[in-house]
Amino acid sequence: MSLNFDTRPAAYAVIIRDGAILLAYWKQGAKEGWTLPGGGLDLAEHPVDGCRREVYEETGYDARIGAMLGIDVGHWPAEIRIDGGERDFQSLRLVYEASITGGELRHEVNGSTTHAAWIPLAEVEGLNKVSLVDAALRLYRERPLNGKLSSPRT
Repeated sequence: MSLNFDTRPAAYAVIIRDGAILLAYWKQGAKEGWTLPGGGLDLAEHPVDGCRREVYEETGYDARIGAMLGIDVGHWPAEIRIDGGERDFQSLRLVYEASITGGELRHEVNGSTTHAAWIPLAEVEGLNKVSLVDAALRLYRERPLNGKLSSPRT
């Protein structure tokens, strides 16, 4: 049986420099938390171009998008969708390693994030963050050849 659902491709950057990771603070409705710079792709936009665009929009930095680290799949049932959609929602989140090539840190205006900051890696564990941050850091550390994380170790 095939289910009808909405899918949104998105691209995100893991940018680590001097022991800190660049994160953006996301807020939508009553939901909020730290996330990676990145987001949904425009129609026919290549994920590398979308990732570069999103990093700039959310942080003010120009970025070189490097190796794809993997894909994180998010699923939200229709009844908990923030946007009021009537079908289940799936996000295909392509995660890339990236580096800063220019620009200056600034806050996004009229977007889904309120500000960006360099967060020491040692402090990430205690942050209010979306699940993508932990998944992306695992992809960065483990670098699975097929881009898929194994089940969490117990």
